[in-house]
Amino acid sequence: MSGSSHKLGAARLAVFTAFCLAATKLTTGLLTGSMAVLSSAVDSLLDILMSGINYFAIRQADQPADESHPFGHGKFETVATIIQSFVIALSGSWIIYEATRRLILGQGPQRLQGGIIVLVLSIVASWWISRYLQKVAVRTDSSALKADALHFAMDVYTNLALAVGLGAIWLFDAPWLDPLLSILVGLYILYEALRLVRQALRDVLDEELPEELRNKIVTIIENYPGEPLGYHNLRTRRAGSQKIMDFHLTVCKHLTVEDAHQIADQLEKQIESQMLGADVTIHIEPCERPDCPGRDQCLPLHRTPSKQDSIQPEN
Repeated sequence: MSGSSHKLGAARLAVFTAFCLAATKLTTGLLTGSMAVLSSAVDSLLDILMSGINYFAIRQADQPADESHPFGHGKFETVATIIQSFVIALSGSWIIYEATRRLILGQGPQRLQGGIIVLVLSIVASWWISRYLQKVAVRTDSSALKADALHFAMDVYTNLALAVGLGAIWLFDAPWLDPLLSILVGLYILYEALRLVRQALRDVLDEELPEELRNKIVTIIENYPGEPLGYHNLRTRRAGSQKIMDFHLTVCKHLTVEDAHQIADQLEKQIESQMLGADVTIHIEPCERPDCPGRDQCLPLHRTPSKQDSIQPEN
């Protein structure tokens, strides 16, 4: 199964799981009157929306480049993440508002045992789907699936806290704990929404790839066997699952255009084979050494990297 098929299959499973959890929690929350269970149901309803958006975004992101999108469609995943963050923030705000209203009015839940059972079942389901989505996200390097996996992982902790809280309400007859726990869940959801939008904005603003990925690119370039004499102006950015990069490669000025192109082509393929989703562009430059010793006497990049040919810091 291809990476695209894996991502789409995982996205479909996330939608189905979120639908089942939302329906169960919503029914139980309405029957028990528990704001904690209802807030968890709202969270699962949002999971349906977000997983659906992810499914659409992944399908679009995997489309090849065309005349209107010459750099591909990878940022559909980034847009999906931004939409998710705003929807999550709205849900968190509503939960805080409703829980505060109930806390002021002194409204408490009833028939707590059913709510506790549903939350425990949700913990198990959310843990399983989170692990699966994270596994596929790492394999395919999908930012949308990583966001979905994170949200299901959040459900594990929030549902666990709510289940413990409902158990405390049941044992100690403290109905005020229900809206108080819901307010804490709402605040946590707002925090995660802020974290998600910050992550997505890094892609929108074309922030450099993480240092470990840049170091990997540098290592591949410097260990390339052959005639490159240096490199500079390495630039990287992310678009969804794509890692877009370009740099200048210095080669001997005595090479033919065909030989220089072959070196660049082979190096691009080597980077793309070792980095999932890499999109590489190499600009060839002739060596400008005034004391040129000739092609046969010149040492390649990985043996004599010069200061001139090192990566220059970005302005």
